[in-house]
Amino acid sequence: MPSNYSVVMDSLEQTDKDLHRLEMQLHKLLGQIQKLREENQSLHTRQDALVTERASLVAKNDEARTKVEAMINRLKGLEQV
Repeated sequence: MPSNYSVVMDSLEQTDKDLHRLEMQLHKLLGQIQKLREENQSLHTRQDALVTERASLVAKNDEARTKVEAMINRLKGLEQV
């Protein structure tokens, strides 16, 4: 039959192992959180760039449409002459 001292020591050793395992899991989770934060920031930056690019393309498209419509109107005017 184990002595009380041995039982207490075994319990303390198990607790120490459990704490170490939890600490390792915590460090792993903190690393994953940091990685996700960085990825999230990168995605937000990319989204902002794409929104800006889209606005520029929409403006260029509108400008081109206006020029084409003006050319069509001039051609129609020439046909009537």
